Amino acid sequence: MRKLILLVAVLATVLSCNDSNKKAVKILPDSAGPFNKVAIVVDNELWNNSVGETIRTVMAQPIDGLPQPEPMFTLNQIPIQVFTGFAKQGRSILKVEKGETAFKIERDVHSRPQKIITVTGKNISDIKEQITKNSSRIIEALKAEEIRHKQKQISKSLSRTKDVQESLDIKVKFPSYYRVANTIAKPEDKFNWIKRDIPTGYTNILFYELPLSAIKKNDSLVSQIIKTRDSIGKKYIPGPVDGTYMATEMAYAPHVYETTIDNKPTIEVKGLWDVKKQFMSGPFIMYLIEDKVNNRYIVAEGFVFAPSVSKRNYVFELESIIKSIRVN
Repeated sequence: MRKLILLVAVLATVLSCNDSNKKAVKILPDSAGPFNKVAIVVDNELWNNSVGETIRTVMAQPIDGLPQPEPMFTLNQIPIQVFTGFAKQGRSILKVEKGETAFKIERDVHSRPQKIITVTGKNISDIKEQITKNSSRIIEALKAEEIRHKQKQISKSLSRTKDVQESLDIKVKFPSYYRVANTIAKPEDKFNWIKRDIPTGYTNILFYELPLSAIKKNDSLVSQIIKTRDSIGKKYIPGPVDGTYMATEMAYAPHVYETTIDNKPTIEVKGLWDVKKQFMSGPFIMYLIEDKVNNRYIVAEGFVFAPSVSKRNYVFELESIIKSIRVN
């Protein structure tokens, strides 16, 4: 009987602790704010001098691969004294102030999901140095949080189409408002195209594979990638008139980076596309995921046609979808 009483007491304590933990988790409200908008918490004096200039140089730098200059983040300055209440519930926050030199990244402090980056320095020069020195970490941390939140939103209403997954033996999450586009590709080509209609045009993602031998990481990497994507465009992405097709805009050299997707080495490409002999163009992002187990590159390319409007958030959505790829 004593053992039974002891067991009941232990279980009650454990359940009570679990309930307490659950209640503690629920205390944080949902974060708020448009995608790619960052609250800059800093005094007006610092914002209006060279510290503010440094912040803007880092945070509002133009995004590579867009046809017109668009900032990486939209900035909203909030003086420290009014950083209270609802203002603290922003999803992405950069806090800059005077104090002992420090750099700190925190998650889910006042709301969930949330990323707060705090930069402090003893004086203006020290603060500027901290911002510049940690610029890559600041951008990567905030961008990762934005993509993570976008992917979570996408997961609420996923497309039931399995064509892409079954064709390439991968998992990828994209919203139900994307549809499978008509293509002349045969099933054995393993070429897939999904499309979303938007008010001023459309967004698209292509999925296909290449043998690892098709792309060699050497001095001619950019020319290899251009040649490859242009051959795919000529074969599968026809323009509005016979004889036209999507290709790489040669007036602007694509930007090439190294990154990872699904813990696999990945080549990231940003540039502009156009339709030969037609007045159609826009930005594209391309990822070549190195799948050594299957001796292939999984290629995912997103491109946008949206004349006369901002394209940043459309490209951001494509990037978020592509970065959800997982190889089976």
